[in-house]
Amino acid sequence: MKLDGVAPLARALLYEGYLLYPYRASAVKNRHRWMFGTLYPRSFADSQRESDAWWMRAECLVRGHEGAELAARVRFLHLVTPPGEREVEGPTRSLGALRDAPEATDFAFDADGAEVRGTVDLAAETLGDGVFKVTVRVGNVTPFVFRDAEDPAVRRSGALRCAFASTHAILGLRGGEFVSLVDPPPPLRDAAARCRNVGAWPVLVGRPGSRDMVLAAPIILGDYPRVAPESPGDFFDATEIDEMLTLRVLTLTDDEKAALRAGDPHARALLERTETLAEARRRRLHGAERTLRPGARVRIAPRPGGDVFDLALAGKLATVVKLEEDLDGRCFAAVTVDDDPGRDLGAAGWPGHRFFFRPDELEPLP
Repeated sequence: MKLDGVAPLARALLYEGYLLYPYRASAVKNRHRWMFGTLYPRSFADSQRESDAWWMRAECLVRGHEGAELAARVRFLHLVTPPGEREVEGPTRSLGALRDAPEATDFAFDADGAEVRGTVDLAAETLGDGVFKVTVRVGNVTPFVFRDAEDPAVRRSGALRCAFASTHAILGLRGGEFVSLVDPPPPLRDAAARCRNVGAWPVLVGRPGSRDMVLAAPIILGDYPRVAPESPGDFFDATEIDEMLTLRVLTLTDDEKAALRAGDPHARALLERTETLAEARRRRLHGAERTLRPGARVRIAPRPGGDVFDLALAGKLATVVKLEEDLDGRCFAAVTVDDDPGRDLGAAGWPGHRFFFRPDELEPLP
């Protein structure tokens, strides 16, 4: 499974919340880590009254035949110093094979002399003619021994060193297509509503309009998320706002910057990158427009299996003329195609030279 199109996004998710401003190890919020998608050893999680989890599950829908092949890859961060990026790739199996015999993959790695263990379970269920429900489940089954009288903070710190942080799964499909859970087609809305996701939310990723890859992340995203092209790099801070964090880092005192450089290597690299950021690039962080609007330049990316006339326009460059809403409240963008000889007529309102697409079928251009 190639991650070329989603690698920057997957890496940003891996470090979501890893460090928080002011990025110094002495800051309380960096001494007591809490990250999205953290899976603790099962024995520790079961002993807690809080909502500490040891497993996550993602379910999504697939349209295809029994021979369509599904692959899963799980990624997480191991919170040691320096942090370890872990990746587990399961075998590729057909939907029919997963329906008849769910696949279980065990994995283990060394962590400061102790073995950390996990499981990845993959299964499929037939829902109807050519429709399957796919389930991926990730668990932390690391043996973790503690004493009941042990200080809770010490016990949690030890458990955290055996935990999986920012756990997310990437599913790839060949010979079929994933169904959006954000906006499922009407015939599959009930089936989509019955998908049970715990600690993960599956969305379509890759080139807008493609349906061969799903990302199940511990934070809620829309279909086809991406890292803003203006971003100079990871800021690691949950719900980060690049411009604000850039300016805040630049206002740190010399002593604060010295403490930052002496700490985490990722924080040191962040400071060095921010201090050398050119003024022109810094200005690009302010007020970038992401929404479709009349006059916006786009590339057409129709959904697979759509209208044959729409598919014929795949990859064409176009301009948004108008945003419209149908009686069911669904939004569509009317566009004119650049190499259409009658595009000027379309801009003037002639329906024969305007084409209508859903927003997720249009890729905004810079």
